[in-house]
Parts: sequence; structure tokens; C-alpha cells
Amino acid sequence: MKHLPKHLQPRWRYLAVRIESWPDADIDRDAFQRELWYGAQNLVGDAGSAALDLSVMRFRFGEGGGEAIVRTRRGEVERARAVIACLDEVDGAPVGVRVGGVGGTVRACEEKYMGRGREDPDQRHVVFEDADQSASVRDGRVDVRTDDAFAGATTLDIN
Repeated sequence: MKHLPKHLQPRWRYLAVRIESWPDADIDRDAFQRELWYGAQNLVGDAGSAALDLSVMRFRFGEGGGEAIVRTRRGEVERARAVIACLDEVDGAPVGVRVGGVGGTVRACEEKYMGRGREDPDQRHVVFEDADQSASVRDGRVDVRTDDAFAGATTLDIN
């Protein structure tokens, strides 16, 4: 089978997506891809979802934070950003997502927007609600383990 001439080949844009959730969340690439597809179908319909052609190219998630590179067609970047902004849950775990930037190649996207990498969280014991609790500290944000869940806090909230 012959390749298409260069002027007929599809043009892509790559979105660097930062993902944040609770430290005990377990999110994998397939679940994230599935939520992207469902979100696109719900927001722009079947035809719009096919036009976006969202695909997860790279994915890394662990200890409450991660990154992904999502591919979309050139000219559809704004609608792809809207779909990503609508994600609020993956596999039952609440998530916060943010598009860090858009690149023309996977490599440019990785170097420009994902080169710094993610800091590993610092585990501490803190005093929260007048009790000694276990906490995970990342970039000035504190996730305090309560009885059966996490509570988001800042360093000013703990003793």
C-alpha cells in the first residue's frame, strides 16, 4: 500500500495534559483514554468526536499526579481542550486536569511542557483537626489522610 502524499496526510497537534488526583488513586492509560472518548461523545457528539480523533500518546500517573500527551487533529485544538476540561473523574477517582501547552510534535511537547517532570510527594505526620494524621505533601499542597478518605489542605492549615 502506498503512502499518501505529504499534502494529503493528516496534521496533528499534541496537548500536554497534567493530571492530579488523591494519592491513593489508581488511574491507567486505558481508563483515561476511555473517559476522553466518552467526554468527546457527550460534548460534541459522534461526528465531532470522530473529527477530533483524540488519542493518548504518552501516559504516566502515580502517587496522585501524572502527565499525558493527547493527540488531536490540527484545527480542533480548542474543542479538544474543552473535552479535556470536562473530565472530572476517571475510573471512579476524582481528577483535576489542565492543558499545559500544545506542540506540533510529541518530542516538542515533551521537551517544552513536560521536561521538568513531577516532584515526588513527601510523606509526613501532621496535626490536623487536633489529631496526628498521615499526609502527602506536593508543591505546597497537603493531602491529609482522614478516616476513609483524603482532605485537601495547605501548609497553613496544619500544625
